[in-house]
Amino acid sequence: MNQYTQPKQEEFIKAIDFFKKEISGLRTGRANPGILDGVYVSAYGVKTPLNGLSSITVPDGQSITIAPWDKSVIKDIEKAIADANLGVATVNEGSQLRLTVPKMTEESRREMVKKLSEKHEAARIAIRHIRDDVKSVIEQAEKYKDITEDEKFLFIKELDEEIAKQNENLKAVKDKKEQDIMTI
Repeated sequence: MNQYTQPKQEEFIKAIDFFKKEISGLRTGRANPGILDGVYVSAYGVKTPLNGLSSITVPDGQSITIAPWDKSVIKDIEKAIADANLGVATVNEGSQLRLTVPKMTEESRREMVKKLSEKHEAARIAIRHIRDDVKSVIEQAEKYKDITEDEKFLFIKELDEEIAKQNENLKAVKDKKEQDIMTI
């Protein structure tokens, strides 16, 4: 790896991690506490992540229980879940909430795969932007005679190999999630 690609490794990792975080909220037909990661509750005058106010468990494949540590915020949690529009049925059991994840139809599975593909394309674009930044730095270095033309082509070739590797990593994550979505 060359001196131009190496400093961008952290950005590649961040792009892939962001993609993983984005797709963790996509439903797969099985109960997954990850669908609640984007839920923020207005409690005590501030927006707080749901997992910062309660214990979240998955007792079976179709339900999630949320047991708030302070029972006075249960209505706020219920409202936040409703506002998040997760497509789950919420039952207030007094001391806890039970979310029932409905079985996904073939159509809803295909819709989730479509959303997954959109998020995958956005992540690929982010990686492409990083590539464009590195490529322009390499071209500037050659323009200012910091490197030779041969070195420029070598560095760009290494950059393209790195981009191909990062895109393969993204595709592997996407394929695994798609398999989870399409599994009945």
